Amino acid sequence: MRVFYSILLLVLSLTVFSQEKENIDKPKSLIKTQAQKAKELAQKAPITSYKIISIERDTVILDTTLSIKKEYEFNYLHKDLFGSMPFPNEGQTYTTLNFGLTKFSPFPEFGFKAKHSNYLEANEIKYYSVATPLTELYYKSVMEQGQNVDALITLNPSKNFNFSIAFKGLRSLGKYINQLSSTGNFRFTASYNTKDNRYTLNFHFTGQDLLNGENGGLTQPELFEDNDPLYINRPRLQVYLTDAKSFLKGKRIFIDQSFRVNTKDHQNNLILINQLNFEHKFFEFNQATIASTIGTTGAAFNRFGTAFVNSNINDQTLYDRLYNKIGAIYENKLLGKFQFFTENFIYKTFTGIDKTVGTTIIPGQIQAVINTLGGQYDYRKNKLNGTVVLSNSISTQPLRNFDAKLTYTINPKNSLSFQYQNISKAPNNNYIVNQSAYENYNWYNSFKNEKINNLAVNACTQWVNASVQLTNLNDHLFFQDIKNQVNQQLVTPQQYSGSINYVSLKIAREFKYKKWGLDNTFLYQKVAQKDTILNVPQITLRNTLYFSDYVFKKAMFIQTGITINYFTKYYADDYNPILGEFFVQKEKQIGAFPMLDFFLNARVKQTRIFLKAEHFNSSMTGNKYYSAPNLPFHDFMIRFGLVWNFFQ
Repeated sequence: MRVFYSILLLVLSLTVFSQEKENIDKPKSLIKTQAQKAKELAQKAPITSYKIISIERDTVILDTTLSIKKEYEFNYLHKDLFGSMPFPNEGQTYTTLNFGLTKFSPFPEFGFKAKHSNYLEANEIKYYSVATPLTELYYKSVMEQGQNVDALITLNPSKNFNFSIAFKGLRSLGKYINQLSSTGNFRFTASYNTKDNRYTLNFHFTGQDLLNGENGGLTQPELFEDNDPLYINRPRLQVYLTDAKSFLKGKRIFIDQSFRVNTKDHQNNLILINQLNFEHKFFEFNQATIASTIGTTGAAFNRFGTAFVNSNINDQTLYDRLYNKIGAIYENKLLGKFQFFTENFIYKTFTGIDKTVGTTIIPGQIQAVINTLGGQYDYRKNKLNGTVVLSNSISTQPLRNFDAKLTYTINPKNSLSFQYQNISKAPNNNYIVNQSAYENYNWYNSFKNEKINNLAVNACTQWVNASVQLTNLNDHLFFQDIKNQVNQQLVTPQQYSGSINYVSLKIAREFKYKKWGLDNTFLYQKVAQKDTILNVPQITLRNTLYFSDYVFKKAMFIQTGITINYFTKYYADDYNPILGEFFVQKEKQIGAFPMLDFFLNARVKQTRIFLKAEHFNSSMTGNKYYSAPNLPFHDFMIRFGLVWNFFQ
């Protein structure tokens, strides 16, 4: 054996020697390969040359640091979830605790809003400009049997052209019966501009599908709340629906382009603009077994009322829309940009064939063409940044939109912003028409437009971040349970004839002392209304105490701490899987339970590693924690993941 190792060592030595000699004899090429050039460029390129751009042309620099903000955003949606209560399984919807998160659009939408929490809208797609190819990998473990991965690669084949390809995939079985989440979000983007910036183009294509098992919640919540050891194994808890599922699928083609008429950029410019958005969506609710029971001896009943069939419910809704905006901009370098535009909005919703339910004829499809005229003024100079948009319908379907935003930057650490919206919003399509194999879920309505007045003031200062929101709602549309029997959900759309006034105050402040930090967020909400239509918790809190430091001779940066989330009790909206919507209920309050998370995060070069013990106090507070009425929040679990950036 010693002889063998001696011979092997000799052979390796000769090989190395011969290779070295060969390298000495052969002169190095003076011509650099593309790979060598790219490598040298990557070494020279500063992080500021990796840009992320929104459709409004707002630009941020790629951030590979580790901060408490990154801890808050390390989740399925990649954004801070303060004001949202996650459902027990990853990939499900979220209960809205902060009404201020609600966005308003004057155009009628598809509906099924609860199913859209992870559906990427056109204004959420990002575009890129990078010095060298950039890859970002996201991974996070899930609740049970699955993974969550998001991969992005983007590059600039030339200085003026960029494209990116990304895919986010999730599969998680969940801890309760029939709670599977299986989703996919594919994105492709392309950006181009001529060397003189006379023509610019942003394009994207998305293909998204979101599948969820729908169990309808616990039939006997008291068995969960009593903390019986028998039910620590959560699949033993009985649910209303054992084989129901919902499915949302969509494809979108989006183009945003502009062309400057004058050949050179002058003090005065004329620019032509066009934005086109074509989208196809499909929603399905499928339920093989209709009857539900409670316990082993309970009588069978229909959770959603009388059905026209005995099994295999398959409700489907298809939706197509085309949005086309054409306009012209007069730009004066001193005065700003004056834009005039027309919008053409065409939609069609198909629910089946015409049918009669009772005395009501339910059409199989509805469609409309909406045309608007509008103007926009933009001013961006020095410390002032403002935008005013006004548009009004010139077609049969009335709608109106006035949106004014103003930001004043005092200095890099202090700024003030104001926004006022006055909107006459057309009802979403599923308020107007719906067809189902369940008798109660068929309707054809004629509702008024919702009238929304919204004022928001934000102050971002070096001492505190504060925001105030005042909202007035008239002719508010909502879903409500009109059941007449226990354990049933008979949900229908309603329009509130009264006025709803909402006010909120949000304050955020971070304190730092040496290597310690304390981050605090406080939200106060109040609603004035004659009837309990809009329900929100009065107080929502998040506090994080954390420690940060370098270790291993500054090769690694760590951040560890504890976060507590809390909201006061209130009548939270419940969730209905047939409609993919939340609805108003007045039977059960949730809230007033703390949720504590312990985290240990680390950064090594461009890699951020996350380890978290989520809701580790679940066994200490009693089983009163719910994401929605009859739907518990998840128990204690340990999850880990990472975000990894590659610069090639």
